[in-house]
Amino acid sequence: MNARFTILLSSMFLLAGCLKTKTQTAKTEEEKPNVIVILTDDQGYADVSFNGSKEIKTPHIERIAHEGVKFNNGYVTYAVCGPSRMGLITGRYQDRFGGSRNPLFAPNDLSQGLPLSEETIATVLGREGYKSIALGKWHLGAHKALRPLKRGFDEFYGFLTGGHKYFPEEWTLSDISKVQSQFDAYNTKLLKNDTRVEETEYLTDALSREAVDFIDRNAETPFFMYLAYNAPHAPLQATEKYLKRFAHIEDKKRRIYLAMVSAVDDGVGTILAKLEEKGIDENTIVFFLSDNGGAKSNGSSNGELRGFKSNLYEGGIHVPFAMRWPKMIKGGKEYNPMVSSLDIMATAVNYAKATPKNDLDGVNIVPFITGEEQGEPHQNLVWRKYDDGHFAIRSGHMKYLSLVDKKTGKANVSVYDLKEDISEQNALENKEETVRKAFINTFEEWKSQTTVPNFLGLRQNDEYNKLHPNRFKTEVY
Repeated sequence: MNARFTILLSSMFLLAGCLKTKTQTAKTEEEKPNVIVILTDDQGYADVSFNGSKEIKTPHIERIAHEGVKFNNGYVTYAVCGPSRMGLITGRYQDRFGGSRNPLFAPNDLSQGLPLSEETIATVLGREGYKSIALGKWHLGAHKALRPLKRGFDEFYGFLTGGHKYFPEEWTLSDISKVQSQFDAYNTKLLKNDTRVEETEYLTDALSREAVDFIDRNAETPFFMYLAYNAPHAPLQATEKYLKRFAHIEDKKRRIYLAMVSAVDDGVGTILAKLEEKGIDENTIVFFLSDNGGAKSNGSSNGELRGFKSNLYEGGIHVPFAMRWPKMIKGGKEYNPMVSSLDIMATAVNYAKATPKNDLDGVNIVPFITGEEQGEPHQNLVWRKYDDGHFAIRSGHMKYLSLVDKKTGKANVSVYDLKEDISEQNALENKEETVRKAFINTFEEWKSQTTVPNFLGLRQNDEYNKLHPNRFKTEVY
């Protein structure tokens, strides 16, 4: 082989290598991101270390914020579980489709849950080839037609109702034909897809295990994971592994609560580790948030925020919220403008190049975070508690809160400057009437696009039972 031929051959190999590298780079740029939503239940705003907790370290959850972006003003669409989840999973205000009550466990009632008119994130991403799994708490309908496998998900591992016991030995009901009351469903065996299974692990650990297994099996294809931990929702139950981390905490309720959050954090760590092991962490969007604020009864802390789960003060709707996507977002960011759980779907479908059939209320927040898009994602966010007549609007750093007095029926109105008064302690007494009218006009316009609730909710449980005496008479499944 002469020298000229050797040089020519070497050049060809070098060129082929360059072409291969460019092709691989182009392919990487076109790859659709995986999407993981990690949702906790009734977790307090202050109960993560990225929001400054001194009582609990959540290093793995903190990684999401530290290696991505922490949202200082992250909100959900409602102050209790069911409606909040409907908003998140559809990217639309739940009031648009009558979802403004907490669904009951009513397996014979097609109206008790997310209406079939609405698409989930899984349905929309599924049209673009995404594999999907729902893990943990569903609470979007127990009727056969409302279950995860009928709502766009390829796999499901979890339970259908609004809560569950954590220890397998307490799962004494083999199927829902044994359920005789709303809270009996907390004792059912878990479902794997549509089959009841025997589980041996503490519930939070079991959900984390299944999440890691799904990633392991689907690393070569775009996937969507909706990991809805029921921790730290009541009942307060934790294993000794987690309890001993907080043996110094004297308050028993607080100690168990923190142990439950710590179990979630361990699970988040295994998930992030598996993404790295599979080489897909750079192009996986991971969201972390709670479905509403910490509950008054579960030992949680909302820190400086006023109020708790179920009310429209900040403690009910302003939640710990972070996002990680190394490919697109440089770590260590803090973002101050309002973002919403509505934005999760809008962001995901944008980068999956997917088209929802319904108009979304959320927006793709990534360009705002990176600075490519100027302004703020939302001019206004609106909340309503239909049965109470309460509503709230946040516009910029101003918040309008209208709470109806149960005795008098009169609305008590307050306006707060959340930039100066995040704890909502000092209402602005002399706020101009024009400002108040602007808030009211915003609410009336929003309300005109909504509808009344489709179903009786948890607060109407007794009334529902009287109207549906055969509520729990159902086949074995």
